Amino acid sequence: MNTDRPGPPDDTLLVDVVLPCLDEAAALPGVLARLPHGWRAIVVDNGSSDGSAEIARGLGALVVSEPRRGYGSAVHAGLLAATADLVATCDADGSLDLADLPELAAPVLVGSADLVLGRRIPRPARAWPFHARLANAALAGIIRHRTGLPLHDLGPIRVARRTELLALGMLDRRSGYPLELVLRAAASDWRVIERDVDYRPRIGRSKVTGTLRGTAQAVQDMRRLLADPPTRLESVR
Repeated sequence: MNTDRPGPPDDTLLVDVVLPCLDEAAALPGVLARLPHGWRAIVVDNGSSDGSAEIARGLGALVVSEPRRGYGSAVHAGLLAATADLVATCDADGSLDLADLPELAAPVLVGSADLVLGRRIPRPARAWPFHARLANAALAGIIRHRTGLPLHDLGPIRVARRTELLALGMLDRRSGYPLELVLRAAASDWRVIERDVDYRPRIGRSKVTGTLRGTAQAVQDMRRLLADPPTRLESVR
């Protein structure tokens, strides 16, 4: 991992927003235009070939290069580059609105929650294909049964404190990262809540559900995590 503007920690930053990015040149201008005032975007370029890094840099984002492919790799690189107390993570494909982040961050800021997830509400319905919604609902049911957390979505947009996230000791560097985060947070007795957010059609094709290989990899990663013995997860506190 390397950054183009590492610099010293900035104690005035309220929240760093980590945006994993793989060929999102078309979406980035609209995504970054919605960044809340005073918050910093950290775009983690995960091997883009469409000039995403240059576009993000030109729009004022801190750009981090993470050559190891995978959603978890990109998020972890962003966490290491972040310096703010709070860190948000959001997809960079235009399906989610960064302007929703202050509402998600509020419970963490006031100390009433440790992790806030955005529960996707598709607008319009076609924004979230039925097969993907069905798979998400089934997975959420397993999570509720396994952890007792009243969740309905893994939440591709989320907020928590940076040091606490790093202390969880996340291991997954691919598509299983969001699931591992929830499982480890539950095992560590985190207060996890969700808030509704609009979910709109993404710009471009999904790198996960948009391809057979991506879908198969995500299913494999999540099955592996769900098969892990609870004692391993419970040991992370």
